[in-house]
Amino acid sequence: MIQLKTMLNVADNSGAKIVQCIQLPGGTRKRTAILGDIVVGVVKKAEPRREVKEHSVVKVVIVRQKQPYRRKDGSYIRFDENACCLVADDDNPKGNRISGPIPRELKEKGFDKIATLAEELV
Repeated sequence: MIQLKTMLNVADNSGAKIVQCIQLPGGTRKRTAILGDIVVGVVKKAEPRREVKEHSVVKVVIVRQKQPYRRKDGSYIRFDENACCLVADDDNPKGNRISGPIPRELKEKGFDKIATLAEELV
């Protein structure tokens, strides 16, 4: 579960390294985000001379979370880190390579492009 001020590692090659969650769209009572949710974040650490700069506000989709996520078949999946991918306004990823495992729930939620760029689907 991702809350406000949660630091997220970036799983793509857009240039950002660490993103902090600053907004959870979806109403005033929404407190957490899970796999496949889009949140607004600010880039805290970035590579120099890349497309995404530090202190820029970006939309990201959650691709990994430490909190166990319950699947429909009753099994659970959990990862070692909280991670995200930067997305443009049309929900396509800004990077062209995604590192690490990506859960298959992202493909079910409509992020087909992220699922095809991933190294492995879990």
